[in-house]
Amino acid sequence: MNKSTFVYVTYIKTTKEKLWEALTSPAFQSQYWYGCHFECTWAQGAEWKLYFDDGTIADTGVVSEIDKPNLLTLSWQNEFRPELKEEGYATCKITLEDVDSTVKMTVLHEMERPNSKLIGAVSQGWPAILSGLKSLLETGVKLPLEHM
Repeated sequence: MNKSTFVYVTYIKTTKEKLWEALTSPAFQSQYWYGCHFECTWAQGAEWKLYFDDGTIADTGVVSEIDKPNLLTLSWQNEFRPELKEEGYATCKITLEDVDSTVKMTVLHEMERPNSKLIGAVSQGWPAILSGLKSLLETGVKLPLEHM
């Protein structure tokens, strides 16, 4: 296999519009990204940056594809760990689908290289982030995790 892949699927009792807002609003993001937030115009071809709560840049990329509120595809590069940054860009594709009274959210994060350290790292981070997002949308309460 020539690529590394991480897939996470969850069902959230919300609407696609509310979930989209949670994914793209810095005020909401900082609640489930443990202080981090994105800066982006969320338009096709727009650059994005993910900031830690101290203002340090965590990750960067470009909005490759956007179909509000159904699909968001980003190129993704780590900026703070040299061994991850040297791997280059990965792709993160977030798909939202209505399923009964819930939204099925699929996150596919992959890189065109085997045994990617970046994909290994995001496979540890995404479950905590997405669990926090689900909890916040469904209950209004943040998970009690300090950092991922």
